[in-house]
Amino acid sequence: METKHILWAVLVAAIWGVNFVVIRIGLDDFPPILLNALRFAATGVLFAWFIPRPNIPFAYVVGVGLVLGVAKFSLLFIGMDLGMPAGLASLVLQAQAFFTVIFAAIFLQERPKLEQYLGIPIALAGLLLIALDLGQGGVVSAFMMVIAAAACWGVANIIIKKSHADSMLGLFVWASLVAAVPLFALSWMFEDTDKIVYALTHINLKGVATIGYLVVASTLIGFGLWGKLLKLYPASMVAPFSLLVPAFGLTSAAIVLGESLSLTKATGSVLIIVGLVVNVGLWKRFRRN
Repeated sequence: METKHILWAVLVAAIWGVNFVVIRIGLDDFPPILLNALRFAATGVLFAWFIPRPNIPFAYVVGVGLVLGVAKFSLLFIGMDLGMPAGLASLVLQAQAFFTVIFAAIFLQERPKLEQYLGIPIALAGLLLIALDLGQGGVVSAFMMVIAAAACWGVANIIIKKSHADSMLGLFVWASLVAAVPLFALSWMFEDTDKIVYALTHINLKGVATIGYLVVASTLIGFGLWGKLLKLYPASMVAPFSLLVPAFGLTSAAIVLGESLSLTKATGSVLIIVGLVVNVGLWKRFRRN
């Protein structure tokens, strides 16, 4: 990869890692589903005018909007609102890689490789350690929400792969339009009406900045650059850079939010990262070099 493209990949990982801290801050001002709804409504309304809809059946756009936008991000936001630490959420969410392998085997008849058979149990051991440690703090439900979000991401990855979309950014922008309406409906149905009204009538600069980061940085810049990298290079070369997301997530959460990891959580985190490295075959690449 060219140096500038490596920098692009690192920038995207940094944006997506810091994203979890931004979400945590945003949840102080907005109920979780409402925050998710505002993010996707703003993304769709602002950018669908300029970014063409991908040339694929609209059913795929609807699928991504519902599974990724409504289910995955709502579960993530709710999990963090229930107490899942931002840095840890950035790491646990990477379990999507393993759900993707499982769902690809079921729905796409893609046979897992040896490194995936090795990596998944290692990462699962790490997730179990974290779950046991969180159980002492009473936030197992928050952990399970993030795991469910990772599973939804895995399903969305299968939908995206089957769609053969020519533009990841275009797909995400138009899927945002699909996601916005049911998200507002779900927020109105399940979240406290007084909190919704207060949040919408007392939006401050911090709230605007939060939504702005989620829309512009995480979506427009993040998915835009990532999509370009996937067009320029094989996915196997680009995908390992996503391993930097939890590194930036854990670091930014420690600096901004003062989060720290217990020895058990730290051990579990290391096991997840090792499992991810094995899963993508990065160890083979290092051995060849």
